[in-house]
Amino acid sequence: MIELKNDSLIFSFPEVHPDARMKIDFQRTLRIPDDGSDYPLPPGLGRFPMKHVDDHADAVPPIWMEHGGVMLPMYQSEALWLNFSAEEMWELGTSYPFAIKVAAGKTNAVTGEGWDDGLQKEPQDYIVFPEQPWLDGYCVEKGIIRQFVAMPLGSGYSAEEQITGRSEHGGIQITVYPMKRKVFERRFPKRFGQIREFNTMLYQEEACYSVSMDMALAPGGRMRQEIYDDPFEFDDWDKETSSRRFIHIANSLVWRQIIGEAPPTAPFTASEYTRHGLPWFDYYNDNGTALKGSEKLGKLKSVVEMAKEKGDQPLPENESVAPDRIVNIRKGLKENQVREGSF
Repeated sequence: MIELKNDSLIFSFPEVHPDARMKIDFQRTLRIPDDGSDYPLPPGLGRFPMKHVDDHADAVPPIWMEHGGVMLPMYQSEALWLNFSAEEMWELGTSYPFAIKVAAGKTNAVTGEGWDDGLQKEPQDYIVFPEQPWLDGYCVEKGIIRQFVAMPLGSGYSAEEQITGRSEHGGIQITVYPMKRKVFERRFPKRFGQIREFNTMLYQEEACYSVSMDMALAPGGRMRQEIYDDPFEFDDWDKETSSRRFIHIANSLVWRQIIGEAPPTAPFTASEYTRHGLPWFDYYNDNGTALKGSEKLGKLKSVVEMAKEKGDQPLPENESVAPDRIVNIRKGLKENQVREGSF
């Protein structure tokens, strides 16, 4: 079952286990500079608002009704990241584990392959929660992703269009698979799901250059983020049980026409954020092994690289920055908790 509550998608599998429940929300964030440098993690600036497509059938394209799901607004060149969270079972020291497939324009964000049903182990085409607490972009090489950046569907910038040559889908597609109950109860995994929700910032207006309704996700700047190898056995996942959802991305300029509400204003630029001395983040998981990255995704051209070929200027405020305040986030420790080491 999937529910939309407080601008978050709630995936629950009570038929598998009463605690098989997780939340996915889509965080507004800084667009990091697309300049070839590798940047730390930008902050979360609050959730994107989300609405049911079915509640606005008279105002959305027919294909959106065919896909169903939900929708959120994005400005052209705005960035987002996916936040995965769940209630921790303190007596076990873990949240219930899930395998999650994420695609943008039906292009897998881990492998670069087209969308298909089911899980694949070689190469791994999914991420594992709580091992992976968030996802900021396309896995282009080991330890590096290219940030998810919104561009108009049909403009040629998205990963979908670069790989397939077509602009059919746009949006984000997600399928979630729970761990088998018997496996979970046998393993009692002592892992901690860490939620990356930081202080919400004030927003400032940013220019928007497109009035296309459909938006797609293109590869933006390079960011240091590991996509972790599955630490469990492939047969641990309940591959017969899953829930999936299509998340449509509406251009912010037409969001008001569809919903009747103003979209959020655009977030700070990276240079403004850094200039005010606000923190960036690095995440460390000493027990995780990073995937090597997708050769297919590694060949994608970033928005800036595509723009040079096209003679466009789609990214306002692409000034390079040098973050000097970086907060290290350590997996498995709560705020103010002191780690116990060997004696």
